[in-house]
Amino acid sequence: MKQTVLNAAHRAAGARMVDFGGWDMPLHYGSQVDEHHLVRNHAGMFDVSHMAVVDLRGADCAEFLRRLLANDIAKLSTPGKALYTCMLNHQGGVIDDLIVYYFEPTHYRVVVNAGTREKDLAWMRQCAAGSAVEITERTDLAMLAVQGPEARQALIGLLGADSRERIEKLSRFNSAVADGLFIARTGYTGEDGFEIVMDADKAETWWERLLQAGVKPAGLGARDTLRLEAGMNLYGQDMDEQTTPLECGLAWTVALDPPEREFIGRPVLEQQRNDGVPRILVGLVLDQRGVLRHGQRVICANADGVVTSGSFSPTLGKSIAFASLPADHGVELAVDMRGKPLPVRKVKAPFVRAGKAAPGIAA
Repeated sequence: MKQTVLNAAHRAAGARMVDFGGWDMPLHYGSQVDEHHLVRNHAGMFDVSHMAVVDLRGADCAEFLRRLLANDIAKLSTPGKALYTCMLNHQGGVIDDLIVYYFEPTHYRVVVNAGTREKDLAWMRQCAAGSAVEITERTDLAMLAVQGPEARQALIGLLGADSRERIEKLSRFNSAVADGLFIARTGYTGEDGFEIVMDADKAETWWERLLQAGVKPAGLGARDTLRLEAGMNLYGQDMDEQTTPLECGLAWTVALDPPEREFIGRPVLEQQRNDGVPRILVGLVLDQRGVLRHGQRVICANADGVVTSGSFSPTLGKSIAFASLPADHGVELAVDMRGKPLPVRKVKAPFVRAGKAAPGIAA
């Protein structure tokens, strides 16, 4: 398995390591639930160096990305500004979801998922053929995510005076370079915080500095329950190459204006917008005992659906899920739990906001 530069640090901290898409990654350091609450209430840090950082340079960068991505990078005009979007195939299916950062018209950075990096890079290079675009995977970099209501204070306290002031003023979905770090006010937990890209040889030093500042490590288990509570999709479960953004709750990431921008997958999305989608992604809450899991059958009025992501929610104390359902799924819903239908409530994500049940989630 592949290893991040912090692999030895995880093992020294007693992490339970698992195979995650071919990477040897920490699932937890003792208690997944404790790590979840740590991030919701204080601050925790994740090693996300398995994700791929890709730099794009060249005269055709802007034109290329406007064609490649469903959201419109023309929205980005301030250096450091970030945009969440999907990269689609010609059938409108999601090849990957990613964040793109703007530096200048000839330089952008994208961060893509670990399990899709090879196919993402191959697709980018295929689509860039003949264009003045240089695509470079930055294997020399590492990445940490510091998340939670106390995360900003913890990191800013470790920066130099000039950098501290700059990062304090950083608004959400913006980034800046400070103390030799690329710091973005983004995350995958629903909490405030930063994702920090650095030279790989600096990762262990910053891991130790954050530990000394009281920021404890958290593993993939907590990251998954945090993102689900926050209503954030997981690639490979809630969306894939057979799912369009309109079918998985990501219509807000698609820019159909201006109408003259021809991006890959646009004709399919326009057809779905006009005709309606065959299925939609919804939030579910199970108010009785039991745990919703990926792959469970959802019993609907006319045809079955399926749970795409499901887990026990440590914040809510009950099970929650995303499910892909027929567009005409009706009102009464139940999940097949080992042959027994258990009623579930359809709700609008996120399930948790500001560390508490979002409006309409509590029974």
